[in-house]
Formats: sequence, C-alpha cells, structure tokens
Amino acid sequence: MTMLIAGIGCRRGVSAQQIEAAVRDALGDTLPFAALIAVASIDTKTDEAGLVEFCARHALPLHTFTREQIATLDARVSASAVVREQIGVDGVCEPCALLAARGGSLLVTKRVNDGVTVAIACAAAHPHSNDTPRIKEPR
Repeated sequence: MTMLIAGIGCRRGVSAQQIEAAVRDALGDTLPFAALIAVASIDTKTDEAGLVEFCARHALPLHTFTREQIATLDARVSASAVVREQIGVDGVCEPCALLAARGGSLLVTKRVNDGVTVAIACAAAHPHSNDTPRIKEPR
C-alpha cells in the first residue's frame, strides 16, 4: 500500500477548503486521497486554522518541522525567493514532505493553488510494515 505525505505551505488565513482543493489538485487523477497518511508543514503553522481543520476533517496527523530541519534540505527543493525572504528557508512544502516521509521520495513537486503550496511524498517503507518482507528469526 502506498503511503503518501502532503507537504503544505500556505498564506495565513487560508481555509480548509482551499487546502483541500490544493491537495486534491496535487494528487491529480493517479494518486488516491485515501493513501494520505499525514500532513507536514513548518512549525509556525501549528495553529493555522485552515490547516488544523483540514487535518481534523480527514483524521490526518500534522507533523511540523523547524526552520533548521527544513534548511538541511534546501539544496534538494524548488527555491522560492519570497519564502526565503519571509521565512528564511528555500521552501516549505517539499522539504516538509520529504522530512515526514523519512527517506521516502517526492512524487509531486511543488504545486501552487490559491495561496497554498503542496508537494506529495511517498513514505519510505517502515521496517516493520507489511510492505517489507519479514525475516524469520531462528528458534
């Protein structure tokens, strides 16, 4: 089963509906919304009403990351001069998606939709998940 993470950056005051529309747009026709297992963003968005409502509506945990954590991936993401000026990092949605995916890969690069940026990452298989063959321990 594919496990997807939506990395989200947004302007202050965007609605849950705007976030949902942007996420669905980023997923397109090929990636199922039901495969989303989490949302990731910068730690300054932990109280962003639209983001919190979107996560609650779909029972998705919100993982947040500090500027320092995000900056470790600056070389791997689509840089935004505006985000660099306002927040101090090159991007939010792509690095947050990658950080939450814990070694997974970016499936959808940054998409901008009505004040919301979204990137989709595929989470790395957890060593104890059903996606990874188990090794039988000798008895």
